[in-house]
Amino acid sequence: MTNANEILARLADTLESRLPKNGGDPESSYSARLLAKGPDAFLKKIGEEATELVMAAKDESREKIIYETADLWFHSLVVLAHFGIRPEDILNELARREGTSGIVEKASRAP
Repeated sequence: MTNANEILARLADTLESRLPKNGGDPESSYSARLLAKGPDAFLKKIGEEATELVMAAKDESREKIIYETADLWFHSLVVLAHFGIRPEDILNELARREGTSGIVEKASRAP
């Protein structure tokens, strides 16, 4: 199996190439089309994919959970590309939180 970090980095590189500022062609690429439409379009997809994942989990369908999680992760990567955030930034944040109680970590962010 390929390293997850490598897969995420390759997807991020592809999505960055699809950004309008990098010449992404909305006529030939779903990602470029979504990015060209702007945040309202891809944020709507996040909501749709999250809902589909919830429904797959409620159905207890392993296959659907995997498929819908992949869709949600992909569309999350679209959001990251739009905002110039790399998957590595998210992985670093998860690593920073590792071993810390979720309750403690959340409290540390409170104003």
